[in-house]
Amino acid sequence: MRTAMFMAVAMLTLARPALAADDVVLFAAGSLKAALSDVADAFTAQTGTAVTTQFGPSGLMRERIEEGEPAHIFASANMKHPKTLAEAGKAGDVTLFARNRLCAIAQPDVEVSTETLLDTMLDENIRVGTSTPKSDPAGDYAFALFAKADGVKRGAKETLEAKALKLTGSEDSAKPPEGRNPYGWVMSEKKADIFLTYCTNALLAQKDSDSLQIVQIPEEIAVGADYGLTVLTGAPDTGAALAAFILSPEGQGILASYGFSTVSDD
Repeated sequence: MRTAMFMAVAMLTLARPALAADDVVLFAAGSLKAALSDVADAFTAQTGTAVTTQFGPSGLMRERIEEGEPAHIFASANMKHPKTLAEAGKAGDVTLFARNRLCAIAQPDVEVSTETLLDTMLDENIRVGTSTPKSDPAGDYAFALFAKADGVKRGAKETLEAKALKLTGSEDSAKPPEGRNPYGWVMSEKKADIFLTYCTNALLAQKDSDSLQIVQIPEEIAVGADYGLTVLTGAPDTGAALAAFILSPEGQGILASYGFSTVSDD
């Protein structure tokens, strides 16, 4: 229903050239920066509507919206944060628009495979990095993985939670130099031996630091991530038009090109 509404509003919007000059302000998860920057560029090229983008940890982006920063669309790395805004009357319905999953990034000298990943992370000599739970859904998903690991090895959850180094995703996290991928930079600075992040982030980190290994998570502890999209209360019609474009075949194709699973795959 929400997708149909986005499409209907988009058709009306695109038929009214006077609205094409209205800027759209997009707040989105940091893991969407590369993909949604391309989506925004494609939308602008097609409609003439400018898009201003802000990217960061979804929890912090939600807080900025709650504190009154102007935004028209919120694209989160989970469903919880946009639903929180919707329940508070600050946003409309929340639509699933993409999926991601966790992977592990490992230093080149760490001997690890999908089959040995859990044992390697539990090794007392291995430093395990994550993002920051609550501020960044990637951290919440990593801790969900730790909980699933307890079903494979008793005590794994407690061990992994205790040793996890929360290296990204909070306001206090060290910031990478301009132009560096935060996960590639964290690993190049030897701050962790293994880092859990989205598979899409892992690919970007490997482009930043090509010696890094990408390790797939074993199925028994694998964790998926559902990404939620909402149009904020008071947004112009062009905001709904951008939301519709993200859900369109062109927008979904761009997301897929960056490694996201899309709603068209359902």
